[in-house]
Amino acid sequence: MNAATDAAMPEWDVAQWFNTDGPLRLADLRGQVVLIHAFQMLCPGCVIHAIPQARKLHELYGDQGVAVVGLHTVFEHHDAMQPHALLAFIHEYRLSFPVGVDAPSGDGQPIPRTMARLGLQGTPTTLVLDRQGRLRLRHFGHVDDLQLGVALGRLLAEPAVAAD
Repeated sequence: MNAATDAAMPEWDVAQWFNTDGPLRLADLRGQVVLIHAFQMLCPGCVIHAIPQARKLHELYGDQGVAVVGLHTVFEHHDAMQPHALLAFIHEYRLSFPVGVDAPSGDGQPIPRTMARLGLQGTPTTLVLDRQGRLRLRHFGHVDDLQLGVALGRLLAEPAVAAD
């Protein structure tokens, strides 16, 4: 797994949200450990490993201080991965955690805004934020369940810091 940066994660730029009542900002998640799975519907590693892992973490730890968020970040096959197709994917894979659609670049480039802002290499990418919103883990590719569990457990064990 990639080393932690301990820097605040820049805000994501999401064009559309699913499974949430309104737009979700990183500041809304402060006080929780946040696990972000950047994925694409047509990414085999995402479908085989990352999506089931995110769903399981949400089911097991969603009420224990871990917020799971999906970020659908499309950098290829743009025509096949429109929001209506993502909605069907969310339904088929029974995803109940919030899923945001990374905003397109706006300048014709294939890399969406959040992916570019964070310098993500591809999908799946796992990002973990501590309760203060600092990026503590960034990993491209599949993260072993035990390794991820240990990382989340350590962050959950850290003392909560009072809000400013």
